[in-house]
Amino acid sequence: MAAPGPEVRAAAGTPGAPRPAGRRTTPKDPSFRRSLALFRAFMREQEDPGTCYTLLARDAADQVEAYGGPVDGRIVVDVGGGRGYFTEEFRRRGAHGFLFEPDTDELGPNPPEGAVVADGYLLPLADGSADVCFSSNVLEHVRDPQTFLSEMVRVTRPGGLIYLSFTNWLSPWGGHEWAPWHYLGAARARARHERRTGRPAKHTLGENLFAVHIGPTLRQVRARTDVTVVCARSRYWPFLAGAVTRVPGLREFATWNLLLILRRCP
Repeated sequence: MAAPGPEVRAAAGTPGAPRPAGRRTTPKDPSFRRSLALFRAFMREQEDPGTCYTLLARDAADQVEAYGGPVDGRIVVDVGGGRGYFTEEFRRRGAHGFLFEPDTDELGPNPPEGAVVADGYLLPLADGSADVCFSSNVLEHVRDPQTFLSEMVRVTRPGGLIYLSFTNWLSPWGGHEWAPWHYLGAARARARHERRTGRPAKHTLGENLFAVHIGPTLRQVRARTDVTVVCARSRYWPFLAGAVTRVPGLREFATWNLLLILRRCP
């Protein structure tokens, strides 16, 4: 894949202007109807990925705008965004959306224009390039989550927004395609998946899937001096989405997917 063109580099090197103050920073919990629609789409992901990820991208962009204001005219960096559903949604809303994905197989045959093959540990962007740095369901697939997050922080301008969500290991979906049998052990869950489907599992624990937990992640993020935590909540829950993440033990099972909204410190 070719490197970004001059217009991409120019945009990536120009931090956006600060957004007006006074917006609501603690949106109310989403509706039950929304959660049900996302769950139904997720259950059909394997047979209809386009519908699933288009809906998820629209929902994620809504969340970004709820916490950070409209993305129109802003630079949004999508780290590990696969086939580009999120990037395309941000572009539809007027953002300058740029996709960085390390796996050419994940990009697929028709990646978004300007997509770049790049590792999330070392993004080819200047410091403070992005108004929004976005990553959806990638953290559990990286060996070094702290370095990955540090790179997201580096490329975000002071005052900019960092959107980070991941499926934690003890979630009912933590084992991905071999969940919930991961509770009985990863090797046993993988073997069961292969017996049932007749094909190898996509994910292997310790290779492209890692046991990331909510408690340690929250402690590490809150200990940083370069970001402030705007919110930590379940991404999909229709009620008590923030409360569930504050209960040690329970949050590891009940959160399902942790959404962190961070603000880059000046």
